[in-house]
Amino acid sequence: MKRSFSCPPKCAMGFTLVEVMVALAIVAIALPALMMALSQQTDDTAYLRDKTIAQMVAANKLAETRLVIGSTRNLAAGKDNGIATMADRDWFWWMETKPTPMEKFFRVEISVALEDDQKDQPLYTLTGFMSSDLAVDTEGLPEQPNDPPDTPIPTAPPRTPDGQ
Repeated sequence: MKRSFSCPPKCAMGFTLVEVMVALAIVAIALPALMMALSQQTDDTAYLRDKTIAQMVAANKLAETRLVIGSTRNLAAGKDNGIATMADRDWFWWMETKPTPMEKFFRVEISVALEDDQKDQPLYTLTGFMSSDLAVDTEGLPEQPNDPPDTPIPTAPPRTPDGQ
């Protein structure tokens, strides 16, 4: 029994050499572009990770500065720098405190970078404002007793097995 084809055998043979070469040329052009896009995305992700960690270092340094100023009651203009470790890496930070046109307020600027020579181009810069008027106004605050009250804390009566 003979099989019949719906089209002549020539059209059922596949792709021509020219068609295969055109397809390979398109793939050869598209793959490097795709690889460059993936490489760029990987670099961007690493940069954003570093910038986020630098922001955390700056926020920690500002919080530390606020705590030190709160305990010493001393805030003065000046510069400071150091190294902080976060995420198993050393981060270089620079802090500059300057007076503002408003009396008793200082501008605190903290810059963070991965290398000591990147001071002019830090990954992140945080700016905060602090008051040098650190006196606490206790007038109007409720009085706090020194000793806890001797009044016992009320408790609920014990329950019986029948729930009453």
